[in-house]
Amino acid sequence: MFDVLVYLYENYWRPDACPDHEQLSKKLSAVGFESEEIADALTWLDGLASVAESYVANQHDLSVRVYLPNEQDHLGVASISFLSFLESAGVLPPSMREIVVDRAMAFDGAPVPLEDLKIIVLMVFWSLGEEPDALILDELFVDAEDRLIH
Repeated sequence: MFDVLVYLYENYWRPDACPDHEQLSKKLSAVGFESEEIADALTWLDGLASVAESYVANQHDLSVRVYLPNEQDHLGVASISFLSFLESAGVLPPSMREIVVDRAMAFDGAPVPLEDLKIIVLMVFWSLGEEPDALILDELFVDAEDRLIH
């Protein structure tokens, strides 16, 4: 599913630039994605669109997040730490954080691998039509082992 999401991010500037689900499914299938993977990604994106609408309208940027035990188990320490890092850096406001948490909780695997969480964060920015700054894109795309320290 995450490969499909990355493909969409790389090939469509915004969600509204994507064709309807039927056409998009055909295009993704022609590129080589499996039908189950495509269906999972499109379902996940529908959930993202729905959640983004409600959270952006109803959240305050002064909220504090306490993770429930089931969220802690599902997200894992690495993912929660990364979300805290993004928040403290002023990159991920609470309303967007809640969208990320919701979409991560919709993911079947537990704990959510950090690399998958980074894709979720990227897709939340994408769904809202926002481009993260270059340093955050670097953080989302480049593995720590591949970074050059100057």
